Amino acid sequence: MTLATLTALFGWMTVLNFAMMLFTMAILLVARDWATGFQARLFGLPQDEVNRVFYTWLGNYKLLTLVFALIPYLALRIVA
Repeated sequence: MTLATLTALFGWMTVLNFAMMLFTMAILLVARDWATGFQARLFGLPQDEVNRVFYTWLGNYKLLTLVFALIPYLALRIVA
């Protein structure tokens, strides 16, 4: 695998992960009551707990995306 291919892979992986995160954040902003109510009924959790889990998940997802997608992409761009 060439350096250009790896750079493109990490670049698109970063774009797709951030798009997924923005989509999830938009759903939570627009339809928070529906989304948390649905998940609360599905898993039998209180709605406040579901809110906490959603925001914890989003924070972890953002951190993992930065560490495993964006930082390698930037490192490859610097090397190239």
